[in-house]
Amino acid sequence: MYKRLLINQLQSWKKKSVHKPLVIRGARQVGKSTLVREFGKEFDIFIEVNLELSDDANVFRRTDDVEEIWRYLCLKNHVVSNPEHSMLLFIDEIQEEPRAVGLLRYFYEKMPWLYVITAGSRLQSLLKERVSFPVSRVEYLNLRPFSFVEYLAALEGDSWADAVNNLQVTPLMHTAMMKHFNSYALVGGMPEAVATYADRLDIESLSPIFNSLIKGYNEDVERYAKNEEQVRIIRHILDTAWLSAGETISFAGFGGSSYTSTQIHDAMDCLQRAYILSLDYPVTSTAVPALPALRRSPKLITVDIGITNFVAGVQIEYLQNKDLLDTWRGRAAEQVVAQELRVLLDNHLRESQYFWVRDKKGTTAEIDYVWQQGTSLVPIEVKAGTNSHLRSLHSFVNLSDARATAVRVWSGEFGVQDVATPAPYTKPYRLINVPFYYVGQLDKILKENML
Repeated sequence: MYKRLLINQLQSWKKKSVHKPLVIRGARQVGKSTLVREFGKEFDIFIEVNLELSDDANVFRRTDDVEEIWRYLCLKNHVVSNPEHSMLLFIDEIQEEPRAVGLLRYFYEKMPWLYVITAGSRLQSLLKERVSFPVSRVEYLNLRPFSFVEYLAALEGDSWADAVNNLQVTPLMHTAMMKHFNSYALVGGMPEAVATYADRLDIESLSPIFNSLIKGYNEDVERYAKNEEQVRIIRHILDTAWLSAGETISFAGFGGSSYTSTQIHDAMDCLQRAYILSLDYPVTSTAVPALPALRRSPKLITVDIGITNFVAGVQIEYLQNKDLLDTWRGRAAEQVVAQELRVLLDNHLRESQYFWVRDKKGTTAEIDYVWQQGTSLVPIEVKAGTNSHLRSLHSFVNLSDARATAVRVWSGEFGVQDVATPAPYTKPYRLINVPFYYVGQLDKILKENML
């Protein structure tokens, strides 16, 4: 198994004196079960149940006594329970038995020495059952597709990944690192796709994997859609949304349909809760706090750039373009940057990702993303070129009250410049040029280089 960085957070959770049951969320096939099994090797006793299996589900249907459940599972697995030992219970596909969700609080209250982790590829389906996880009795972690650093470690080993993590990519390494990032932006981060590409270095061999993932998402629709009509709407979105990745969208008539804004919004909300896509709303202020303008159109971001490329049929175009920004009109670049930022947001326990638009009629100024660093809102533009072409970024800087720091994500090398916006404003600001492969380290870069 390739190492996932989330295991570091699992290890921190294990060290806590008070460890609430942990819910790991994420899309189908991002590696949730594999990650927990690997983590289970660090315990004296590891017991896994899968509630898709009737025998395992019946355990939670027949009694509400969590101590009895644990004793039975120990007997069944031929292990001896001992609170002096470290013991982990992994409840996979917990959405298949909603009663098990309600029992999590009792594991926490009656058996605080037992570590409990749950996961499921269709946790969204619990909403139909009017079941929710016990408030304040559980913790959450999100598992996303492989980040670039995880992908790089899988292909080239830890030393390459360490160079990125430690911001030690030298000018001599830059071209090779950008080549790896461009391949990541093609392959994406779904574990099976990464493992297959690392083994074969063959893009065409990934098509059956992506096709299987798409079919799996379609097969899951009945599990979390509210009714047959919503099943049809969600399937329409699954057929068309990939082509709008990285775009600002309108709900009404999405994908050339006749569905209403409310119908599309509700269906996309289901897919968002299933981690298949996200709707990122704009902010209109240049200062914190970042408050979304929910009446404005959101930007659609899909779960994975690899699946997106497969559905859009742009693999060949990727191979023929050296610069990521020349491909798919730059939207692929925005999509893959969004994936990297999403992992970073998870690490900072933030749920929402935003972009910026100017709140003035007749203007089209838009910043691809914004990042809140302390008390500052940092604009992030995903493009190449000279300062004079950063018109929207300059608009943001000119509207800022204080001297701003801005980020340009590009294919060039890392660098920091103290510059000014064009006349007549000529407002000074700091521009941090961040190579694509450093996006996942943005918080560290800002901490070291912000004004």
